Amino acid sequence: MDLKTSVLVDNEAGIDLKGEWGLSLFIQYGDKTILLDSGLSSLFAENAAKMGLDLSRVDFAVLSHAHDDHANGFDKFFECNDHAPLYVAKGCAENCYDKPGLFYKYAGIPRGIMKRHADRFVKAENDMTIADGIRLLGHTTPGLDVQGRMEKMYLRQGMLRYIPDDFRHEQSLIFELENGIVVFNSCSHAGADVIIKEAMEAYPGQRILAMIGGFHLFNKTEEYVRNFAHRVEATGVENIYTGHCTGKKALAILQEELGNKVHSLKTGKTFEI
Repeated sequence: MDLKTSVLVDNEAGIDLKGEWGLSLFIQYGDKTILLDSGLSSLFAENAAKMGLDLSRVDFAVLSHAHDDHANGFDKFFECNDHAPLYVAKGCAENCYDKPGLFYKYAGIPRGIMKRHADRFVKAENDMTIADGIRLLGHTTPGLDVQGRMEKMYLRQGMLRYIPDDFRHEQSLIFELENGIVVFNSCSHAGADVIIKEAMEAYPGQRILAMIGGFHLFNKTEEYVRNFAHRVEATGVENIYTGHCTGKKALAILQEELGNKVHSLKTGKTFEI
């Protein structure tokens, strides 16, 4: 079964298409069509129309994690599509914050969206098959709050308490092909190498044909990125498609370290696996 991915939104603009800080992917897998994330605005829908991709025929949507640059377009999606459920991780809530300075800043899903469209939201279990060959996998790695603290990302608990984000709201979207699996995780806050290992544990003995998404390396040092590249290489993943929060400088380093197995994402790009 073939897997075709079209990039509706990425930081990098395409020919006659606008980009924005965010990610949205239109995925075709056999007879199923999936929308993974909706970017920071309704731009994904404008680009889909220009690319000739019909959002009304999407069978189901998936939110990779509960941040605004991946969720803000879903009100628009529900206008375009009257039936597709939106699968979110069980830990998804309106409680994601950044702390760029002294104060916490809300960075989560549109406020009230889960009430406005209560009939469309499905809370996925940590490991859930949503169609033949399509699986959602939450994190199984402990201690991810260390990553949250490093990234200055927090979850609000009650009115005044904030704890480092452990990314309980993040999930991987995995597709089974005849010769292996393909893993999507739009920001990979847990670390793409960690996520690949989680997928390997869920699919023992399977080839990891590709890891697709942002790797949140735009704010990392060169040394960090090179060490990360070595960890990713050690997993044996065969291809990497990355953009968004990876950043141009980190992408160039990954290409130096990993060669032609690294492919860049860009608004308007379409590729098949």
